[in-house]
Amino acid sequence: MEQMRQDLRPVQLGDRRSPPHILTLILLAGMSACVMNMFLPSLPAMSAYFETEYAVMQLSVAIYLAFSAILQIFIGPLSDKVGRRPVILWGLLIFLAATLGCIYAPTIEVFLTFRMAQAAIATAMVLSRAAVRDMYSQDQAASMIGYVTMGMAVVPMISPAIGGFLDELFGWQAVFWGFFALGAAVLALAYFDMGETAVVSEKSLTAQFAEYPELLRSPRFWGYALAAGFSSGAFFAYLGGAPFVGQVVFGMSPATLGLFFGAPAIGYFVGNFLTGRYARTYGVNRMVLWGCLANALGGVISLLIFEVGLGTPVSFFGMMTMVGLGNGLCIPNATAGMLSVRPHLAGTASGLGGTIMIGGGAGLSAWVGVLLTPETGAFPLLWMMLVTALLGLVSILMVMRRERQLAGR
Repeated sequence: MEQMRQDLRPVQLGDRRSPPHILTLILLAGMSACVMNMFLPSLPAMSAYFETEYAVMQLSVAIYLAFSAILQIFIGPLSDKVGRRPVILWGLLIFLAATLGCIYAPTIEVFLTFRMAQAAIATAMVLSRAAVRDMYSQDQAASMIGYVTMGMAVVPMISPAIGGFLDELFGWQAVFWGFFALGAAVLALAYFDMGETAVVSEKSLTAQFAEYPELLRSPRFWGYALAAGFSSGAFFAYLGGAPFVGQVVFGMSPATLGLFFGAPAIGYFVGNFLTGRYARTYGVNRMVLWGCLANALGGVISLLIFEVGLGTPVSFFGMMTMVGLGNGLCIPNATAGMLSVRPHLAGTASGLGGTIMIGGGAGLSAWVGVLLTPETGAFPLLWMMLVTALLGLVSILMVMRRERQLAGR
């Protein structure tokens, strides 16, 4: 495959007949990251507003991730059938409606229902990656996904801090009004710039779903998907547990927590820059391996610091930059790898891989919320992050072993 498919028009910003501009892809992917973490510093205040326990309020993270995972089973085949553009636009419209529901929710049950519906924004994340794979070959796709997610990494650097300040100044609803404004702006950009990149399949949706076993029988697909899933699992566990650790263990205010909370995004930015710069030089497997090693190293060091009684907000959030670095190296490359196992199923692979990654993250996020108590401190979170990082390392080693087996035939 050549660097860009020859049947696609040259990229031109604002021309919906051409493939999307990288700015559009960055903002589409960034919306999903923003919706996931911008409101986290507000969880304690929202718990008080809805008169519920923190563990119940924290379900707004786990439910969002779980429904994102379920949606991605359908997003991939649907986009392979009808195209990337219409699925993204409808996903953004549903997200806007759900955001209004969150703002005006009278009870925690109603809020969690609309929070679940907000997961429709996952279409933007999944299909921005699939669009890159439509346009480029494997290693070039890894590089481009790296640049897209490098730009996306700016969002979690700043969005928790913005969310914390909005909460302190205007209340938690202001954060969701921010979601609505951003979603409307991204919808307008996608409408005018998101040209179709997929070769629309002539198969029925039933036939599309019937192709899932082709992916599920591939050891390499499973290896890449699990490497990405376990690597990101450490981050999702962080999403579920860090607000508790920051405010209960360390006594931080929402605004201060918001400033510290974006620490992993600094490492994520660097990791994605390195992916964009070196993926074509070293190949996706080595980049994933280095990412899993960085992830595990950050977990080991942070746990040791707490074991000797020296844990502080600076050490806890500071070492999370290593986890972010590992994710920045692992996820774009593992994603490009799993989308390239069966290139004709790129959308399906993106959706299924996302389901594995996000579904596992939902479980970890919910589990951490249950395990963390004032008595346990940060230890359940730190142990869970370390174990998932090590499992990611095992997964990419399985891929590399499988490729050596195939090369020896």
